[in-house]
Amino acid sequence: MSRFLFVVPPLVGHVNPAVGVAARLASRGHRVAWVGDPVLVRRLAGPDAAVHPSPPGAGAGGAAGPGAARPPDVRGPEALRFLWESFLVPLAEAMAPDVRRAVDAFRPDVVVADQQALAGALVAEDLGLPWATSATTSAEFTDVLAAMPRVAAWNEALLRGLRARIGDPAGRGDPRFSPHLVLAFTTPELAGPAARGGDRVRWVGPSLTARPSSVAFPWERLDPGRSLVLVTLGTANTDVGAHFLARAAQALRARADRVQAVVVDPEGTLGGAPGPGGGDPDVIALPTVPQLELLARADAVVCHAGHNTVCEALWHGVPLVVAPIRDDQPVIAAQVADAGAGVRVRFGRAGADAIGAAVDTVLYAPQPRAAARTIARAFRRAGGAPAAARHLERLAEGGKDEA
Repeated sequence: MSRFLFVVPPLVGHVNPAVGVAARLASRGHRVAWVGDPVLVRRLAGPDAAVHPSPPGAGAGGAAGPGAARPPDVRGPEALRFLWESFLVPLAEAMAPDVRRAVDAFRPDVVVADQQALAGALVAEDLGLPWATSATTSAEFTDVLAAMPRVAAWNEALLRGLRARIGDPAGRGDPRFSPHLVLAFTTPELAGPAARGGDRVRWVGPSLTARPSSVAFPWERLDPGRSLVLVTLGTANTDVGAHFLARAAQALRARADRVQAVVVDPEGTLGGAPGPGGGDPDVIALPTVPQLELLARADAVVCHAGHNTVCEALWHGVPLVVAPIRDDQPVIAAQVADAGAGVRVRFGRAGADAIGAAVDTVLYAPQPRAAARTIARAFRRAGGAPAAARHLERLAEGGKDEA
């Protein structure tokens, strides 16, 4: 039996993939603990999850992502600066003491650090513990800053300063890429070859597991005679999504003779019924939905190109219309388009006509669905959570993982 400590940021899309891996490890007799927001982790991993609370103040009601306090019009390099200076670095500094205390109390054999929970990597490195990277987005593998040397230099300097404050100042590696093991929750069929991470990368595909949920959904309102299109902008984009959701709903309502839409509308911007009963039979708008169960029935997805949503859709062989907003989403959207598994539209400028035309393409053109099914097969061959758990076991047994 080994002990695995998962260090995660307060972001749903970064906790969900780790949940499946942690559950698999626990089923094989290992002990698992977490450092993160206890409300969020226990909501996703189950009420009995052993969680060391972090960052300070976590657990008061769940945490939001970096978009929560970010001005909605921040894009491009400004968004990258905001992400690092206002979220990633402060989060790492806040979590580092909690990670050290958790290591002291739990005595893990391996630390599993999300790429955006930098404290996990830097503290493990400083303490000489084997650690693995949980790469819950494939954007970092593309080295998007290679064409922007000044931005890359700024980013490297930021990491050096952070390491000097909370880790081993003599360390040299990038804390987003473990020297022992990098778990990539995708495959090259979608992400392309890795430009970073080298032979440490293990392509395990999506880590999906049953999620505890009390979300009610009106399954009886789904029309089997029409194509089902799911529209979602994820959990961290409610501040900017109202206009896009309205245009998407308009586009899909215009196709109501052959399409039925389910729209995730947390703020009620579409004016739909607040509960599962009643409302528009063509556009079912609800604040939350059981996404995995819906994807098993969906014919297309319209989304923000969040990595989890994209991979969950493609796991089910469902093609996408992607409208990236910020952060890693433009990179993921480009991967979807390059793989032929979807159509990219401009989030801020695409009108109902453009969104509707893109939906028509992914529903009726053969290429997107064929490409989505090819990626689905690759995802399933990669092994998911069981494969990730095996790699972590090897790391715990021998100090390094061999492919």
